[in-house]
Amino acid sequence: MGQRTLLNSVEINIILHRLACQLVENHTDFKNTVIIGIQPRGVFLAGRIIKILEEEYQIENLKYGHLDITFYRDDFRRSDKPLEANKTKIDFIVEDKKVVFIDDVLYTGRSIRAALTAVQSFGRPAEIELLSFIDRRFSRHLPIQPDYNGRQVDAINEEKVIVNWKENDGEDVVYLVSK
Repeated sequence: MGQRTLLNSVEINIILHRLACQLVENHTDFKNTVIIGIQPRGVFLAGRIIKILEEEYQIENLKYGHLDITFYRDDFRRSDKPLEANKTKIDFIVEDKKVVFIDDVLYTGRSIRAALTAVQSFGRPAEIELLSFIDRRFSRHLPIQPDYNGRQVDAINEEKVIVNWKENDGEDVVYLVSK
C-alpha cells in the first residue's frame, strides 16, 4: 500500500484562505446565506472556513450548522456493519436562504444528493452551492459539481484520498493512498 502527500499544512492553509475569499466575494455580508457542514468530515472544513470568515473578514452573525446525511444515502442499507448516525445541528430555517454545503471530498456525488434531500426538512432554500476541499472529478456517479473547489485530484478508483484535519487527526495533510 503506497501513500503520497498531495497537500501539506501550508498548502492547505493557502487553499482555505482562497475558499474563504471566494465565499466573501459571492456572499459579501452573509445576511441571507447559511453555511452547513456535512457530517462527519465536512464539519472540520466548515469550522476552519467559519473561523477565517469571522476572524480575518469580520463577518458577524454567521448562521452555521451540521447536517447528518446517514439515513438519506441511497446506499445506507448496503453496509454489513451497523451505521452510526452523527448529529444534525441546524437551529435556523433555510427557507429562502442561500445555502452553502461544505464537504471535504467530492467523490461519487451521493453524499451531496443525500444532503439535498436532508436539508429539505429545514425549509426550501432559495439556492444551494457546494464547497468541496478535494474534487475527485473523474469518479462521479451523479451530475454534481462544486461551486467552490480547493483542489482537483485525478485518482483512479482503487486510490483513496484521505484528508486529515489537525482538530480531529492531529495534522493538516492530504494523502493519496493506493492499494
